Amino acid sequence: MDILIDSPDWSLLRVFLAVAESGSLSAAARSLGSSQPTVGRQIRSLEDQLGATLFHRHARGFDLTDTGRDVVALVQAMQEAAHQVSLQAAGRSKRLEGTVRITASEIVSFHHLPKILSEIRALEPRIEIELVPSDDTRNLLFREADIAIRMYRPDQLDLITKHIGDIRLGIFAARRYIARRGMPERAEDLLDHDIIGFDRSTAIIDGFRAMGMKVDRNFFGLRCDNQVIAWQLLRAGAGISFAQRPMGQSDPDLVEIPLDLNLPVLPLWLTAHEAIRDTPRVRRIWTLLEERLRPLVS
Repeated sequence: MDILIDSPDWSLLRVFLAVAESGSLSAAARSLGSSQPTVGRQIRSLEDQLGATLFHRHARGFDLTDTGRDVVALVQAMQEAAHQVSLQAAGRSKRLEGTVRITASEIVSFHHLPKILSEIRALEPRIEIELVPSDDTRNLLFREADIAIRMYRPDQLDLITKHIGDIRLGIFAARRYIARRGMPERAEDLLDHDIIGFDRSTAIIDGFRAMGMKVDRNFFGLRCDNQVIAWQLLRAGAGISFAQRPMGQSDPDLVEIPLDLNLPVLPLWLTAHEAIRDTPRVRRIWTLLEERLRPLVS
């Protein structure tokens, strides 16, 4: 059927799209930073404005009606058009001032970026910086960030990427832990120590298995997927952990455990959307980030 929206309320359409894409009020509320009752009221308000039912409600969530599917296609087209306008407008800005939004993992934001961004602000005080610490993938196509610092190469179209280098990993423990438990001398000795690992992620388990050591999640006496918290657990002497060598070697409370293990590396990438990469303020911050991140890599 044809859908005619005379005066669309974009805030309601944005809520509608979040529910359509997530399939539930609660998930949409989390993504929007709202509450489930508020989202529910907004959906009913939009349906009243349109005079149509957009969703089938059931115990498992929300499914689009035929009308809802027609509307969601229109709203997605509107969102894409708005993003393109934003990208093109940002790309035409010639001033070395304004805002640059950066996203990076929580551990990079916590450990590396405070000093780097402090230096950048001193050099370019007319450029405002927004930092988004997140381990979630941010969509540069939709301007959730202008520049992303990633430990992998993003594969979205229309992105410019640059490989800064690879950050080496090491095995570390707090000096107080080594004083209490002793220094492991062989890889097999790790089996007799307290190891800090991930909760849901299997990255460390996969690494052990690649070295011929069959372990499962019960191997880790402490498990935490938040790397900032895991770092603090390491510094507190809770166990042995794997960490970026530049981080571990710069902390006087930690000691590196010299085991001959073939540890993986973390590739470090800078990424931006091609439509704004050459905007003067974005290009300037990109250059300064690249210069200051490079000492971290091998």
